[in-house]
Amino acid sequence: MADPALRILIADDHPMFRAALRYALGEIAPDAHVVEVASQSALEAAIGSDAFDLAMLDLMMPGAMGFSSLVYARGERPELPVVIISSNEHPRTIRRAQQFGASGFVPKSAPAAVLGEALGAVLAGNVWFPPQQAERDEGDAQLADRLAQLTPQQMRVLLRLADGLLNKQIAYELSLAENTVKIHVTAILRKLGCHSRTQAAVLVKGLALDDEGGDLHDGVGGLA
Repeated sequence: MADPALRILIADDHPMFRAALRYALGEIAPDAHVVEVASQSALEAAIGSDAFDLAMLDLMMPGAMGFSSLVYARGERPELPVVIISSNEHPRTIRRAQQFGASGFVPKSAPAAVLGEALGAVLAGNVWFPPQQAERDEGDAQLADRLAQLTPQQMRVLLRLADGLLNKQIAYELSLAENTVKIHVTAILRKLGCHSRTQAAVLVKGLALDDEGGDLHDGVGGLA
């Protein structure tokens, strides 16, 4: 794993936990180039402008809704393996991460050795998940299939739409013409089979975690 060309993206809004991950990575891949981001918009910018060998992604960041960052990353860079690092260790959360396209899931309470095992497996082209997983959920599978129809730009628009932004506000935030946003919204509704913006926003709510409060940043010591 000590490949000097290895590029890893860490997406987590808690500076102390990013530092813990960097420390753990120093033992696992000391020559890796690590890029840190702390929000959904920063994640979009990083993934859109650079190539990475691996992304390590928290489920709770500003601008994100549950698994929305994972879905976005998989849509923008289907070849990029994503490992979820989360303190929400519910079996259903782990299963949903797998269904939405993650290559691995490491609890924030896990020791550094477990992180190393997981990253080694994923970088070798395999997957790594804790043994405790819930049964496959057909609703999540269908949602993943519907969202997979969207382009990365449409996914960006959808996430802002779900936050209640108007077309003018979305255009400003994404540096697009307002008419371009309208065209994207029309395409999004058609692809998702929704009749209104409200329906589309409700659909996105399906990406939320079962327990949004469960992804607290309380596992910093586990990876150090």
